[in-house]
Amino acid sequence: MKADRLLSILLLLQTRGRVPAGELAERLEVSTRTVYRDIESLSASGVPVYAERGRHGGIALLPGFRTDVTGLTTDEARALFILAARGAHTALGLDEALGSALRKVMAALPAPHRPAAELAGRRILVDPDKWLSGPRPAVDLGELHTAVFTDRRLRIRYRHSGETRLRTYTVDPYGLVAKAGTWYLVADRRGRPQLFRADRVTSAALTDAPVRRRAGAELAGVWQQLRRQVEERPAQVRVVARIRRDRVDLAVRILGPALTGPPRTGDGGDSGNGGATDGTGTGAEAGTGSDWAVIELAYPVIGAVRQLLQFGDSLEVLDPPEARRVMAEGAAALTAVYADDRPGHPEPTSG
Repeated sequence: MKADRLLSILLLLQTRGRVPAGELAERLEVSTRTVYRDIESLSASGVPVYAERGRHGGIALLPGFRTDVTGLTTDEARALFILAARGAHTALGLDEALGSALRKVMAALPAPHRPAAELAGRRILVDPDKWLSGPRPAVDLGELHTAVFTDRRLRIRYRHSGETRLRTYTVDPYGLVAKAGTWYLVADRRGRPQLFRADRVTSAALTDAPVRRRAGAELAGVWQQLRRQVEERPAQVRVVARIRRDRVDLAVRILGPALTGPPRTGDGGDSGNGGATDGTGTGAEAGTGSDWAVIELAYPVIGAVRQLLQFGDSLEVLDPPEARRVMAEGAAALTAVYADDRPGHPEPTSG
């Protein structure tokens, strides 16, 4: 609607000062010609707005002009008070600022909108943490946060997954991303984008050098690129397993990223792998009756199949044979650990 667009232009000019017409057109998803027509409409209605031509020109309001109108609709006001990631504000030390900002917004809202906004905050709650995620390590975002907002290079000590040795990197930060309750630093290292889990950064120090980002690269675009790299990482090992039907929902929650499709249930349904076996008579064609469902998974390496040991005898790997061997070796190792009733006491050896 034109009225909404005019109000959006007015609020953008109040917030940003001089804004190029092309940027306004891009933000509002209209043509530059439409923007100039809207500027004429604002001027005709008494808003002191003007346009400057040239390389450093743009559209601006006369200095000192302000309007108290918020322009918020009922739905917009409600949306502001449904804050999904309150944990994010806590980690950044912005809880008090958030509360203060919401009080100011509430005071500025038109009276008819206030009850809806207040009710939304009490009736809608979004918890960003996964089920059964366990306690998370404390994360100090102080230096990372400072580097991001002061555009400074950062020197970090970092521990990669599965490693005990710390590595030292000098990086160029784009920003911080909170995904499912986990914070990540998105940065370039040697001119290439990389993700760093904040809880694996053991120390961080600002350098005196300004950040060096790639031309045209912004946080949102770099994050999407890195996210695709993680999600589209090729899986080298395909695994077929059967699982008891009363454990299917749990398996979907825990194994979700590894599953290549929904579990298949039915009376004696084929698993779809041609009934391959490991030579022992146990294969995809065996024992997939009404009490069982068949699942197919993809893992980057064969050793990752040990993830399935947590389901005990409620799950059996059917194929490939190498995966069955890995499971058998893992189960045997666990059996050896618990074979001795004395915790922490290995079998004595004779001298």
